[in-house]
Amino acid sequence: MGSFAVRSSDASPLDWRKSSFSWANSDCIEVASRSGGVVRVRDSKNPGGSTLVIGPVGWDAFVDGIRNGVDDPR
Repeated sequence: MGSFAVRSSDASPLDWRKSSFSWANSDCIEVASRSGGVVRVRDSKNPGGSTLVIGPVGWDAFVDGIRNGVDDPR
């Protein structure tokens, strides 16, 4: 796999969101989106840590997989 860099000229702060199903002390992620469909994901317990950047096609596949129960251990 190749590497890539995401550049953004938008320096405005991100609007991070966490699921309403999250508990205060549970393992949660937060997501923030930018124009162009790029989504950033971070650990809610470490907001200053690393951020995973996912393009629109990858994000759509991820969300579709969750909705359709892909890799559901049940």
